[in-house]
Amino acid sequence: MKTRRTDHPRRRVDRRGKVAISRVPLHEQVADEIRHMIVSGELPPGEKIRVSELAEDLDVSLTPLREALKILDKDGLVELMTNRGARVSEISVEGTRSLFEVNSRIEALAAELAASRITEREMQTLEELHARMRDRHEAGDLPDYFDLNRQIHDLVVEAAKNPELARIRTGLAFHVERARFLSVASEGHRGKSMQDHERLMAALRLRDAAAAHDVWREHLERAGNETCRLVGLWKKEAETTAAE
Repeated sequence: MKTRRTDHPRRRVDRRGKVAISRVPLHEQVADEIRHMIVSGELPPGEKIRVSELAEDLDVSLTPLREALKILDKDGLVELMTNRGARVSEISVEGTRSLFEVNSRIEALAAELAASRITEREMQTLEELHARMRDRHEAGDLPDYFDLNRQIHDLVVEAAKNPELARIRTGLAFHVERARFLSVASEGHRGKSMQDHERLMAALRLRDAAAAHDVWREHLERAGNETCRLVGLWKKEAETTAAE
């Protein structure tokens, strides 16, 4: 018998153990949950979405689930196929390369601006996140490491205090996170990534805008190259399996 997810989007419990009612529409909550499943690889690229099973897993009816899939189709994370249901969008080497070419420059600019604009409170938060991520890296805790990594990248963009930059980056965010998860899952790359994060923290502490820009661009370009390599390997394995 299939076990339902216990962390479905409708039941949120507060510190007192009571159910907390969210004001976010249910279909948006469902979209967030499925988005997380796609970004984390729980729903892999190209996989057909079994709508009835997924609705049961999330403990929701088909209506909010279908509305959620429409949102994700607009985001480019899901493909709605006429009379054939839905599937998770594919990841290609070309698309990944294009994505990181743009995002590496956007986030590098964010790091450059953040070096002179970050507040003491933001810097303190960044120090705390960095220390926790280092701890999770050493413990081999990939899910928490990835989540803390995402929070750090988000905070650097927030600290840049440039609404237009943040708006453009938001449009890329979920695709970048999805692709970045592949590179983060590579143990060898994680070691180099931690070194980059250490260098960024050093640059921000010194308020060195040029150094922050350069290390963050190099960091993201390396992540893009590693992701392209992994996507290429995954594609070859899939082709080999299909030919057998």
